[in-house]
Amino acid sequence: MSGAGTDARRPGRGLSTRLLARMIREEWRLQAELFGGRFAAFPLVVAAFAGVGVWLLTLTETPMDAIAAGLHGLVFFFGLQVGTIGLVGRDALRDVLGDVTLLVFSARTLPVTWRRLLAVFLVKDLLYYSALFLAPLAVGYAAVALSTGVPPARVGLLWATTTGTFALGVGVSLTLTGIGTRSRAAVIALVAALAAGIATGRLDVAALSPYGFYLDPSLRTAVSGFGPALALAVAGPLAFRPGGAGTTRSAPDRYSRLRSAVGDDRGIATRTVLEIARSSGSVWKVLFSMGVLFGVTALLVREVADATALAPSYGIAVGTFLGLGAFTTYSWVTQFDSADEYLRYPVAMDEVFGGKRAAYLLLSLPAGLVYLALSLVWIPVGEVLIGAVVFPLVAVYVFGVTAYVTGFSPNELLFDTPLFVAFGAALAAVSIPLVVAALAYGETPTTATGVAVGVSLAAALVGIALSRRAGPRWNRKLR
Repeated sequence: MSGAGTDARRPGRGLSTRLLARMIREEWRLQAELFGGRFAAFPLVVAAFAGVGVWLLTLTETPMDAIAAGLHGLVFFFGLQVGTIGLVGRDALRDVLGDVTLLVFSARTLPVTWRRLLAVFLVKDLLYYSALFLAPLAVGYAAVALSTGVPPARVGLLWATTTGTFALGVGVSLTLTGIGTRSRAAVIALVAALAAGIATGRLDVAALSPYGFYLDPSLRTAVSGFGPALALAVAGPLAFRPGGAGTTRSAPDRYSRLRSAVGDDRGIATRTVLEIARSSGSVWKVLFSMGVLFGVTALLVREVADATALAPSYGIAVGTFLGLGAFTTYSWVTQFDSADEYLRYPVAMDEVFGGKRAAYLLLSLPAGLVYLALSLVWIPVGEVLIGAVVFPLVAVYVFGVTAYVTGFSPNELLFDTPLFVAFGAALAAVSIPLVVAALAYGETPTTATGVAVGVSLAAALVGIALSRRAGPRWNRKLR
């Protein structure tokens, strides 16, 4: 970082290139400093997880085309999460996050506009994650796909189109965030219009994404598939307005009213909810992230149903992935926390994690249940009820595992290889049987329902046990 400022001050056409190189170096050094040699093993772990996951899906006779569709959907959701850098950036610029010194947040100290920094950051993320995450994902897929007769060129195409899909996800998230900095009503109207277009079939999502090019490689599908990603990559930084009106303040009695309503003696849950409400995106970002995951899951289930003779359960699938997606909410409820801060207060760590759990449930459960209720439009009531049982139980499990494994630093999970392996294995132990149950629902609905409810209930009990042990565990580690 020390040499970046001097280099960035020299004007010229190569400014963006120098910033890009500095950002890539900064990202690598940051992860290497945090995790040491463990960081280098991360791509190998991604490849191994991808290979095992694809192999397990083939055991259920899921076609490779359906698996490829699923990978595109998951990568799109990952891109959406990365695109929330816009929300974090606004908070960093307003000093909500404290001492943040990454180059992407340095518009005040470098003679570079925020939009240029953000645009270069997007290119950096595309290159960085394409090599570190998407290429290993394609390698893991290839290890199984080639043995089933998928041509090598098709595997290479998958890497290219998943990279484009990741860029599309980042662009969508950042553009919506940018529009939201100007008008929240415009974002709501735009999302509603997109949802209506998808629901009525007037908007062909596959054709307007790189996945359309994967299905039918041609010049026409290249333009229609990659064009929106390129357009949004430009529109996002242009729409973004980093200034804003400053940090939102609560009404004088808002804290006491909320604290009383939720029965929060220590006030930790109340404080956490208000912190999120005051941050960029407010509590609406929880509803948005759940909505995106809901939409992606519904589309993937539809693709599987169209590509196979299976009649998978929307309820089990949606409930499972909404529960897993609650990890994002955990990241937000711990976003403004420092473990050292709580050591200065007369409060036990188990009380802190109890408050975080209450805030996590207050934010994630209503959001997920809203989308399950909306799914009644096309999903039978019985299936929705199953999803309404699976979702909160899985969400409780995700909280327990995340709190126990990561404490107040869930985002470090991505590149800390041992933690990533432990966390991935813990989620796989629950998600794999639930996905299998969802796929088998059409053949044996009673058995699939029993397995889904049983696995979810057992997972929730484990999650409760882990969340209770998280406080004492981190208290010992921190002291």
